[in-house]
Amino acid sequence: REDTGLQLGVAYTALYQSADNAPTGVEDSAGSGIFRLSGSWELYRSESGATGKLVMSADHRHAYTEIPPADLGFETGYLGIPGLLFNDGGAILGDLNWQQSINGGRCGILLGRYDPNYFLDVMGYAHPWTTYQNLYILSNASIALPDWGTGVGIGNWFGEQWYGIGSVSDANGVASEEKLFEDFGELYSTAEIGWSPSRDRRYLNNIHATFWHADYREEANVEESEGVSIGANWTFSDTLMVFFKGGKSEGSAPLLNDSITLGGIYYFPYRSDLVGLAVNHGSPSDQSLDDQTTTELFYRIQFAQNLALTPSIQWISDPALNPEESEVWYAGLRMRVSY
Repeated sequence: REDTGLQLGVAYTALYQSADNAPTGVEDSAGSGIFRLSGSWELYRSESGATGKLVMSADHRHAYTEIPPADLGFETGYLGIPGLLFNDGGAILGDLNWQQSINGGRCGILLGRYDPNYFLDVMGYAHPWTTYQNLYILSNASIALPDWGTGVGIGNWFGEQWYGIGSVSDANGVASEEKLFEDFGELYSTAEIGWSPSRDRRYLNNIHATFWHADYREEANVEESEGVSIGANWTFSDTLMVFFKGGKSEGSAPLLNDSITLGGIYYFPYRSDLVGLAVNHGSPSDQSLDDQTTTELFYRIQFAQNLALTPSIQWISDPALNPEESEVWYAGLRMRVSY
C-alpha cells in the first residue's frame, strides 16, 4: 500500500439460523456463506491532502441449505430478513466507483457503482459482518432501500461539526445485475444533514435527519415513495454506544411505513468481545398486515484479531405474515474469518 497505493482484503463469513414456532411444513433452518474480495487503489494524492481512489469489491454468496437466511423470515411468517446479505446470489460485482476528496478532505465525491446504504443514515453500530444480523436493526426499513447500482454522491463538512450529504442513484439497483449507467431514468434521491462533536467522532457520536424519494418504477410496478428518518447514536467512554432511529414514509416501496429502533452495544476492551441488544417496532407498508416487533441479542466472541464467532437470538412478536402465531424465534451462529 505504501509503495503503490493498492490495498486488498479477503474475508469469509458464514451464518446458520434455525427458526422455532414456524408454520408446519416450511423450511425452518437456513445456512449461507459469503466470500468477499475488496480493495482500493489510491491513484492521486496532492500536497494539500486531496486524494482520489478506485474502490472495488466482489462477493460470492452461496447457500448451504434449501433456503438461505435472507429468505428464512418470509418462509416462516416474518415480514423481514433475519440474516441480511446472506442469500444465494452467486458471484456478485459490488463496488466499482471513484472516490475523490477535495478541500483537505472536508468534501468528498463518489461516482460509479455503490450501495447507497453505505452512505445514508449511517451509524457506527451497524455492521452486518460483526454486529447485528436483522435488517430492521441494521437499517431503517421505512426507507426504500435499493441495492448496488450506479449513482453519484457528494458530502461536505460545514465547519467542524455540521455536515451535509446528497446522492442520486438508480432506483432499480439490484446486486445481481452488474449495470453501469443503464436504465438510469428512474431515480432514488437522498439528502441528509447531520451533527457530530468532531469529524473523527462521526461514526461514534452523531445526530442526523435523512430525506429520500424514489421514483415510480414502471417495470417493477412499484409506486412513487418518499419519507424522512432521524437517527442518533452516542458513545460513552469508547465502550458503550446507545442508538435510536425512527422513520416515516408514504408509498409501497419500503417494507415499513413507520419504524422505531432502540438499542445499544457494549465493547469489552480486555477481550475485544462485543454484546448488543436492540428492539424495532414497525408498521408494514401493506396496510392489510399488522404491526410487528423485532428483538435481537448477540454476543461476538473475538477469538483472535481475524476470527470471531457470534451466537444470536431474535424474537419476533406478532409476525405479520403469520397472524395465527404470536411469536417466532430465530437462533443463529455466525463465523467470520478475515485477512
